[in-house]
Amino acid sequence: MKRRFGWLLSGIGLAACCGLGGCVVAPPRPAYVAVAPVRVWVPGYWYGGVWVRGYWRYR
Repeated sequence: MKRRFGWLLSGIGLAACCGLGGCVVAPPRPAYVAVAPVRVWVPGYWYGGVWVRGYWRYR
């Protein structure tokens, strides 16, 4: 009886792991090219111990 219960718990655990595991599906990015330049935010970063603040640039 203990052996069957152990196999049952193992099977349930395996099924739960397979059910919870998976891949994240993201929609594809649009395949168009912007006609005009687009403003994008460049975040701040550390450079040589100094904080360089973020800024807008055109892309």
